[in-house]
Amino acid sequence: MVQVRYTRNLFLRGICVIYLFAFLSFYIQIPGLYGDNGILPARTQLDLKGRTPLFQKLRQKPTLLWFAPYFGLNIEYMLDVLSLIGIALSFVGFISQKFCIAFVFALLWLLYYSLYQIGQTFMWFQWDVLLLEAGFLCILVAPFCYSQRGKISTPSDVVTFWTVRWLLFRLMFSSGVVKLTSGCPIWWKLDALNIHFESQCIPTPLAWYAHHLPAWFLRFTTVIVNIIELVIPFLFFFPNRKVRIIAFYTQVFLQIHIIATGNYNFFNFLTICLCISLLDDHFFYKRKSKNDSYNIIKYFSTILCILVYGGIFYATYIYYNLRLSDNWTIQSNIAFTQDQFDYILSRAIPLSIHIGVVSLAFTIANAIVVSLLTIKGIQNKIFATFVTIFYTAAVCFVFAISIVPYATLHHTYNSTIPIQLRQMQGKVEYLHLVNSYGLFRRMTGVEGRLEVIIEGSNNIDGPWKEYEFLYKPGNVNNSLPFVAPHQPRLDWQMWFAALGTYHQNPWLMSLAYRLLRGQPEILALMNNVENPFPEKPPRYIKASLYRYHYTPWSQSWNKQAWWSREKIGEYFPIFSHDHPPLIEYLSKMKIIQDKPVYKVINEPLKLLLDSIRSLVHKIEASLFLWGVFTAGCTIIVTSYNNSVLKKK
Repeated sequence: MVQVRYTRNLFLRGICVIYLFAFLSFYIQIPGLYGDNGILPARTQLDLKGRTPLFQKLRQKPTLLWFAPYFGLNIEYMLDVLSLIGIALSFVGFISQKFCIAFVFALLWLLYYSLYQIGQTFMWFQWDVLLLEAGFLCILVAPFCYSQRGKISTPSDVVTFWTVRWLLFRLMFSSGVVKLTSGCPIWWKLDALNIHFESQCIPTPLAWYAHHLPAWFLRFTTVIVNIIELVIPFLFFFPNRKVRIIAFYTQVFLQIHIIATGNYNFFNFLTICLCISLLDDHFFYKRKSKNDSYNIIKYFSTILCILVYGGIFYATYIYYNLRLSDNWTIQSNIAFTQDQFDYILSRAIPLSIHIGVVSLAFTIANAIVVSLLTIKGIQNKIFATFVTIFYTAAVCFVFAISIVPYATLHHTYNSTIPIQLRQMQGKVEYLHLVNSYGLFRRMTGVEGRLEVIIEGSNNIDGPWKEYEFLYKPGNVNNSLPFVAPHQPRLDWQMWFAALGTYHQNPWLMSLAYRLLRGQPEILALMNNVENPFPEKPPRYIKASLYRYHYTPWSQSWNKQAWWSREKIGEYFPIFSHDHPPLIEYLSKMKIIQDKPVYKVINEPLKLLLDSIRSLVHKIEASLFLWGVFTAGCTIIVTSYNNSVLKKK
């Protein structure tokens, strides 16, 4: 039997790290985003004073926040409690394998799902639902009890761990498919990376340099991205482990480069954790064998691996029309049409599902055989077989309902999904156990990235002073940040807002009002060091739309500015804090309240929560996240050294 004990444990601890990043990042932003004086107060989502029975409330919106009155807290403080519990649980799971059990992961999933329920537009991201799906799978993958399944590998482990590989396949393949099915000419011309590094939400300093790489190289890199996302995922289920290991390296290679050039919070770190499912314990504990038959198998395995990837390279050469020009540059262009790709996709999706069925069936059969033949003792055999069958049923259910969102990649196959399967998936859809994925469907910023610049003034005729955000581009001289794995959700939404109008982003009206009131919770999400109105908030506020471009490479050695920009026009008109339509709209949305909806009566707990927040808010968010992670690593290393000394 393939051993995955160490691999599984590494994956579980990795997910604990991701949960830790997610809860920490969310906790830091609670007052400004969801507090009573935040942009989208969480209290607008839940009516704590309503007379509706608790059970019915939980059915309407399942979240632990309904229990706030039982703790004598309002929703804002209950958000703090849930986040801090999530931080504590994920941290102990990170530093100790003993806490990586199903019960802990069930709590982590429930806590994050509770936060997601009131997240509104600031949590409508694919990585949030990806974490929910991966977190749910951890409940199946994790040992029920550490003493029983934590120290040894059981037959059911390979079955449950297979679901992680299937999730990774759907994530990567879907991300590759949507780029071409969208019909975006930028992707079809292989010019996406010529634009991406400049137009992405929060670029890193390395993105500036990547943007200035030769155009032919960026086009060739786009080809590599297509192959890694469209072709390599099918090798996740290849029976040859060397093929799978190289697939692992290609996926991690892509994710590391994305991390280096873009701040996509915990998303790429989570994807790397999912990639661990391509490995087994033999990857970490290599044993040399003098057996001739083993060496022959290893030899043929290497040849097969070369043939597989050689075939992929040849297909890439043909279908992307790769050629070496006279000046030693690689020229490339897509050699197939959209209709041809649509036809291939209509065959590839059912093929991938059939591959998944065969792979899962083989994994299940192998696990049952191991349960019956290798487990010693009749009672142990019966118990192991029962556990394997139980987890097999759960895995088959997850696999079946995952086909529904996955099939949406192609309209023809999507119409063939049985209605019974759709109904089964529909009953649990609100839990986000399975989801559809597909990032960077269409490229934006073809003519430069758009940015909304908010300005304030004490006189309607000016002068106007700009508000600076912590991470998103504003002042052209501000350096580009490294902020991942923290996700500054306000900065992210400002990027999306620039792609539309303020009518499509009504939360901007709340942001404008809070700035006019000088709310410290909101200012904490922005660059307080460069606050243009440190003593008193402005009387008027407006927003303008700008187009940004990176400064040219010629300025790289004497660079004072990272960006150049030009004003396009008005984004939203001038508002004042007593602007009647603004007040009326925010009152209607229950964002403005005359008095607290629910008063906090648990003063000791409130005082404790306030003390914790007063300590945390003094540290920059990304540094805080990495500081907590470093502390966890230090504890792990210290514990390991102590255990080694005790053995001596």
